[in-house]
Amino acid sequence: MTVADEEPALLGLAPVAPDRTVAYGPHPDQLVDLYVPRTGGGAPAPGPLVVLLHGGFWRAAYDRRHLSPLAAELAGQGVPVALAEYRRVGAGGGAPQTFADVTAGIEAACAALAGASADPSPVLVGHSAGGHLALLAAARPDTLVTRVLAVSPVADLARAHALGLSDGAVGELLGAGPGFPERLAAADPARRPPAGIPVTILHGTDDPDVPLDLSRRYAARSPATTVLRELPGVGHYAPVTPGSPSCDVLVGLVCRPSST
Repeated sequence: MTVADEEPALLGLAPVAPDRTVAYGPHPDQLVDLYVPRTGGGAPAPGPLVVLLHGGFWRAAYDRRHLSPLAAELAGQGVPVALAEYRRVGAGGGAPQTFADVTAGIEAACAALAGASADPSPVLVGHSAGGHLALLAAARPDTLVTRVLAVSPVADLARAHALGLSDGAVGELLGAGPGFPERLAAADPARRPPAGIPVTILHGTDDPDVPLDLSRRYAARSPATTVLRELPGVGHYAPVTPGSPSCDVLVGLVCRPSST
């Protein structure tokens, strides 16, 4: 699969319906879809509890459905998954609503899947803008997650803004006007190292949407807690597309981190 083929390959997959959905607020986007592994006798699943955050440059035009095949794939590997939605730019989101929703969504996911896994340590997995949100959550001293896997993340927000990624998506997220530099600093994972939580970043060397340099810059600032795995010849979408070799790497890191 070429880099140009990656986006249609992912978006061409049929969405997979969750086992159930729970709300964590009154807004229609404050939802978490739950994918529960099939275990005999109702025993807890052997894999860790995973909270999954989708990307789309924080915009309402992109929702969680394109990551539902990945959620189902992980559940098929014995991993309970919560695929979280959140308010996005253009539909009640942006700073600080989007950030507050991620925190609330993680809490709701952990509560909804309590007892579903034999491993009580929740793993936060985020792709693209969702990777940014996952890295930002890792910096919270009161976070519930114990490990973060960020895939093709917008890991350096200041650099992303300087590059004008996706027609100024960072500016849309944070809002223009007085106080922008302070909002940018507060929302930039590159300026907020993880709070003692191990972080793994997967990033394709040929990513045309989020340059690999952003992940390299983040990893250089947090070398004690961050492992960057570069995927040669891979673009932006293959790592979250079930069936691709780079997605197999992601699944292995989630389910078998010590052996991958």
